[in-house]
Amino acid sequence: MESRTLSQLLRLPAGDRAELAMALWESLSETEREEELVLTAEEAAELDRRWAEHLANPDSAVPWSAVRRKLLRRG
Repeated sequence: MESRTLSQLLRLPAGDRAELAMALWESLSETEREEELVLTAEEAAELDRRWAEHLANPDSAVPWSAVRRKLLRRG
């Protein structure tokens, strides 16, 4: 990516940057995600730990819609 374009994008308000990040993520196909986002053993273990924690206490979870709303309000 051209550094000038990246610099311009980084100057966007936080809410716009978060929205752009989500749009970019959602633009990836499942195959692209699998090919590009390989976890290390440590990362996989951490995800397993967090999943087990969630299964033990599912009421502690925060819905994505609430997290997203909070992030977009910061901008």
